[in-house]
Amino acid sequence: MPAVDKLLLEEALQDSPQTRSLLSVFEEDAGTLTDYTNQLLQAMQRVYGAQNEMCLATHQLSKQLLAYEKQNFALGKGDEEVISTLHYFAKVVDELNVLHTELAKQLADTMILPIIQFREKDLTEVSTLKDLFGLASNEHDLSMAKYSRLPKKKENEKVKMDVVKEVAAARRKQHLSSLQYYCALNALQDRKRVAMMEPMIGFAHGQINFFKKGAEMFSQNMNSFLSSVADMVQSIQVELEAEAEKMRVSQQELLSVDESVYAPDFDVAAPQINRNLIQKAGYLNLRSKTGLVTTTWERLYFFTQGGNLMCQPRGAVAGGLIQDLDNCSVMAVDCEDRRYCFQITTPNGKSGIILQAESRKENEEWICAINNISRQIYLTDNPEAVAIKLNQTALQAVTPITSFGKKQESPCPSQHLRNVELENDKMVPTAAVPVPDADELIAPGTPIQFDIVLPASEFLDQNRGSRRINPFGETEDETFPEAEDSLLQQMFIVRFLGSMAVKTDNTTEVIYEAMRQVLAARAIHNIFRTTESHLMVTSQTLRLIDPQTQVTRANFELTSITQFAAHQENKRLVGFVVRTPESTGGEALSTYVFESNSEGEKICYAINLGKEIIEVQKAHDLVSEC
Repeated sequence: MPAVDKLLLEEALQDSPQTRSLLSVFEEDAGTLTDYTNQLLQAMQRVYGAQNEMCLATHQLSKQLLAYEKQNFALGKGDEEVISTLHYFAKVVDELNVLHTELAKQLADTMILPIIQFREKDLTEVSTLKDLFGLASNEHDLSMAKYSRLPKKKENEKVKMDVVKEVAAARRKQHLSSLQYYCALNALQDRKRVAMMEPMIGFAHGQINFFKKGAEMFSQNMNSFLSSVADMVQSIQVELEAEAEKMRVSQQELLSVDESVYAPDFDVAAPQINRNLIQKAGYLNLRSKTGLVTTTWERLYFFTQGGNLMCQPRGAVAGGLIQDLDNCSVMAVDCEDRRYCFQITTPNGKSGIILQAESRKENEEWICAINNISRQIYLTDNPEAVAIKLNQTALQAVTPITSFGKKQESPCPSQHLRNVELENDKMVPTAAVPVPDADELIAPGTPIQFDIVLPASEFLDQNRGSRRINPFGETEDETFPEAEDSLLQQMFIVRFLGSMAVKTDNTTEVIYEAMRQVLAARAIHNIFRTTESHLMVTSQTLRLIDPQTQVTRANFELTSITQFAAHQENKRLVGFVVRTPESTGGEALSTYVFESNSEGEKICYAINLGKEIIEVQKAHDLVSEC
């Protein structure tokens, strides 16, 4: 992974999930360094305590030095120099393995002591600052929770001022502890390089000074090498001191800001509000129902991305979708005697999620930003293009689905092709039919209906039991007498992907185009969740059944299905076109797209078989009437 230089002290006050995620990388590196330091110290103590087994002890030390390269350090700043230096030292130790006499005092003073000081001073300091940072963060969270519960009554102004001071003090304490902790972690990256090499310099000097033969063998080569290593260590020390001074100055500048920045609502009288925002991010309190009358509030990090409202809990690697802001409305509301609450309402008029900001400024800016996003999207001819413009990164992660290109042949026996085959018994070569344009099949901007509902409470707790609204409209448990007498009954496990209105049912190309648009829209809007259903094909109808409640979600007459096809490359995708009458006297065409656990051609075959049974029954009825 690319090397990360240091933690930014300027990000300490914001304490965003991104900063916490980067902090966890530094903490992982410190933990790995602690483990490695303990292992290296054990190897050195074995050399010191086993004078009579010097050959074995130095061999183990050489192996341990080589093991540094294999350590999985999360940060790799300067490791190339350390690795190359330790490799050379390992070679020296192997050569000195035959010279197994050493003075214990010299080893204790020049090899054991520096690494112990590094472990007891630097590593212990990092561990202590980590604990203090955790305590300060918890104290800040508790004070923010107390502040969020403040009522709006004027007689509580004294209580409000006390709580605001408590929040400011807790936030300053957290800021100070985080700055100290970040500085210690940044400094550790340079100190570890010195700590790894300094003991080995003392070890090498001890060998040269106390063994005449060793001095004769290595003095000339080792002197120049040790001199270069000492110069490198000295340069690192100078760099460390300069960096420490720079961080100290930066820390003082950050702490010298006005005390009002720590207060959550310091400019309540006349806040400077930016009403032209099209992007917004920050912490909000999310209201969730835990029962019929009980609710909970959770402080989470929210941000807008690609026309969507996203939520990222602390410690999470990435955010998740909370609310699609397309055509949503937002307004301030009074909720549970809490201040600065606002509600996002879905396009169909149903109440959505309720959020609470920590200040009047944040509250109004969130409302303005959401209104701007919704208005800007729906005041343009191409809503998706505006969503892409709002955040380019939303589409960079989406790879175009090239397998859904226009196809010229149907992979399964649709109704139209079946009639053609019955009328032509001989193989007659025909000219290739030109593929119609996408605009001739589906009108541009046609809305897509997904069988997905993801409210905020469901995003936070996927296991809460609640009855979901089906796009087709669920029906009560009904009996279908024709199913008992049906000549055909086949069950398939499917997942509904989407449906949309189409302009024609003369070709199966309209099904392929609908498949392409439905899956592309799911990728753009990050809609990946699907609901599993049972698809029952009989000789008269096609029914979509809830596998748990056995409620019929949708019922289509086979005579109303005019086209059906499976995708030629992705065999599990299947779709069909339904013709339904309208109140105006005309007819509407809609395409439904599903993903099946089995091959889509089997579903097409079952539908075609049902339609053939209907034709045979009609012919039989005509004969009977005659």
